[in-house]
Order: sequence, then C-alpha cells, then structure tokens
Amino acid sequence: MSKKTEADLLKEKLLMTRKHGVQRLDEDKVKEADEFCEPYKKFLNKGKTEREVVNYTIKMVKKAGFTEFDVTKKYKPGDKVYVNNRNKALLLAVIGKNRSKNGVRIAAAHIDSPRLDLKPVPLYEANELGLFKTHYYGGIKKYQWTAIPLSLHGKVIRKDGTSVEVNVGEDPSDPCFCVTDLLPHLASEQMGKTMVKGFTGEDLNILIGSRPFRQDKGSELVKLNLMRILNEKYNIMEGDFLSAELSMVPAFSARDIGFDRSLIGAYGHDDRVCAYPAIMAAMNCKTPESTVVTVLADKEEVGSDGNTGMNSSFLRYFIADLAMQDGLEARHVLSKSKCLSADVNAAFDPTYPTVYEVNNSCYVNNGVVITKYTGHGGKYDTSDASAEFMGEIRRLMEENEILWQSGELGKVDGGGGGTVAKFIANLNVDVVDLGVPVLSMHAPFEVVSKIDVYMAYRAFLEFFCVKEKKKED
Repeated sequence: MSKKTEADLLKEKLLMTRKHGVQRLDEDKVKEADEFCEPYKKFLNKGKTEREVVNYTIKMVKKAGFTEFDVTKKYKPGDKVYVNNRNKALLLAVIGKNRSKNGVRIAAAHIDSPRLDLKPVPLYEANELGLFKTHYYGGIKKYQWTAIPLSLHGKVIRKDGTSVEVNVGEDPSDPCFCVTDLLPHLASEQMGKTMVKGFTGEDLNILIGSRPFRQDKGSELVKLNLMRILNEKYNIMEGDFLSAELSMVPAFSARDIGFDRSLIGAYGHDDRVCAYPAIMAAMNCKTPESTVVTVLADKEEVGSDGNTGMNSSFLRYFIADLAMQDGLEARHVLSKSKCLSADVNAAFDPTYPTVYEVNNSCYVNNGVVITKYTGHGGKYDTSDASAEFMGEIRRLMEENEILWQSGELGKVDGGGGGTVAKFIANLNVDVVDLGVPVLSMHAPFEVVSKIDVYMAYRAFLEFFCVKEKKKED
C-alpha cells in the first residue's frame, strides 16, 4: 500500500467525500434495514388513502399501548396518547420526563398522495360504456394514469346519515378499473402535442362497466345496471355520491425492485415513506426527556389547507392542551420546540441528469436527506432552516452513525416544491426537512431504497430520544 501524501491527508481532514452508503454498513445493519421494510410494505398496501392510513395506524399504536387523548386526564412520563382528527389526520405523543417545559420534539409527515378523486356527480354513460368523471388530486403527470389498473377507495355517507366503506380492486378476485388511452395507430395528433396537453383533466375518465340492464328498451341502461350493482353491494343511490369521498388509486401492491431486492416500488411513498418511520419512532420511544409528537397530516399535496391540513390549528391546539396540563402557555412551549419536517426529496436519476445539480442532489442508498429549504426560484414559499439548527441535526446524525446527506429539489430555476415545514416554522418552531430520496416521485409507482427508509426511522428515533444537555450556570 502506497504511503498517503500530504495532499491525501489534508483532503481527508478538510474535504467531504461521497462514499456509497451501503459500503459504510456491515451486513447486520443491511439485514436490519431489509427486515424493517417488510412491515412497511404491508403498511403501504393497507393505507392507500389518508383515511386508511389513520385507521391502520390507530390499530398499530393501540397494540403498543397508546390510548385516545383525554384533555381532562393528567398524564405521567411514558404515557402514550393519540388524537384522531376527523379520521384523516393523526397525532401521536409520548409524554416526556420534562413534559413540555423545554418544548416538544415533533416529526411531521403527510399521509395524502396524488390520486384521481371522483367528482360529486361522477357516473355517466357514453356510447354504451359506463364511466366515472374524476378531478385529479395533487401534482400528477396525467398520461401516467392511463392504461394501468386502478382500485376504488373511500367512504360514502348515505342520505339517511349511515355510512359505508368502499375498497374495490385490491384483492386479486376483485374487478379493477382504468383510464383508457388511444392506440398508436390513431394517436398521431395526440403524440404531436406536448406532454402537458396530450391529456387534460377531463380526459381522465374511469372505465367501470359495459353491460346494459337486461334487454330492456330505453337510454342509459349501462349506467342503470352499474347503479343497480352498487345499490345491491353498498345500499347506495346515485345521489349519495354527493356526500362521498371516493378516490381511484393504483391497484398494484408494493414490490421489491432489483435482483438484489434493495429497493421498494409502490404507490404512495410520498410521503408515507416518512410517515411510517415517524410512527415507528414514536411507538419505540419509551420515556423521552421531552414530550415527543408525531404528526400525520392531510392535504399537503394540495397546499395543506383545510381542517385536516398542517395549515389548520389542530397541532397548535394539541400543544396548547399539553401546555395547559403543565401550567404553561402554548406559545412558550412552541417557541422552545424543535421539528423534523418528515418529507421526501427527489433522488438523483442518471436517466435525467440535466434537471439536477449534482453537488446538491440526494442519492439513493446514501441515507436520509436533510433539505435546508425547498420552495422555488428565489426560495419562495419555503422555510429556510437556520445554521444553528442545521448544525444540531448534523451532529445528531454523525454522533449516532446515521447515514445522511443534504440535497435540493433540482436546479434553482428548474421547478421546485414545498413541504409542511413552513407552516410549523410559522408557529415559531425550529424546523428542517428530513426524509427519504425518491425516484419517480408523484408517479403511480415510486421507488425508494430500503437503507434510506431504515435510516429515516433511526433519525426520528434518535431525535426523539436525544438527551437534553443541562445549561451551565
């Protein structure tokens, strides 16, 4: 082995080097990551809408000793509670030894994903085919949603006030649905358009059937037959669609990707790939120094507005309840609090290198990505984490041997995006984005690394369980 030169030694001391993340892990750690991701795949399959995620998570955390929060009850360190916000957002908390006097530690993820929502009056017949009209939810490439199997998920409130859950297309024995597309032979005009104009929102119509009601004469017999089937199965009428939340999502299940099974392909990694590690961190955090809170919010993909989105007051109200139990003001607790905004970033894709800036991109298998700011050109619509908080999180990662990297969302003028970080920062909380790099983000089938998912869990757990340093007199 040749002796290291003075330049080699100085490089090791002063410069950052990018080493493939897996090469820094022993086989036991890699095995831990693989094992951690097996139940995550089940979580993805069972929770394809925010309602399903909330329902599945409550079942998980109840088994771990969480109980529904009661504002009149006095909790002691180690107690675990949850708050269900309208079955579409969820708060998990573990009461700390110091309760909320030094602030709380928050991991905030979102559990909604891009999809095709049914319109209030969705069912129609055209040329002897039955279809649903949709209004897409969140940022999608419309062409990606054509000619793939879709499943129907959601809830219907009937005219009499009773309700029924709908989930069709996930079981192999179920029928599924699809958006049709033109054959190449007849699509010359379509293919000559830009990708944005090749499909419009009104083209995303769901094929749901084709057989008419018996042999009767009359119009809309296919529609009538489909409504008959829905009535027999769910006891609903056409008017009940007006009080329903129904969504079409990809019907396929989470799968291992690659000969080495190192990756997971699935619908909804953004942002359930951060939600699941944050849930598990709360479940495995026994008695932290300060109270810890995992937030699972809705509506991030459409701006975080609404009473289940992070721009509402449900988190602030919960912190106020915790503060009240300790004889404190909510604003004082929030001002001392710290948060990891648990959201994904775009992993560098070598097939499309021109949209990324290589020195400031995140890479698959290199661990969690810390994103100092998101937004778009000129840092608009973002929270920009302070140097002090960046330094604190950086030390936390290094001291606990958690694989991590920094990254931006593409080139400066290449686009951009946002997270819930700015809404939490507006509460006067120190916050930075920390999450998992994702390939094919917002596509019906996204890809992540098992190593990165596990490192997200370790990051949230260490952030929750950090020992507070006593201030010197």
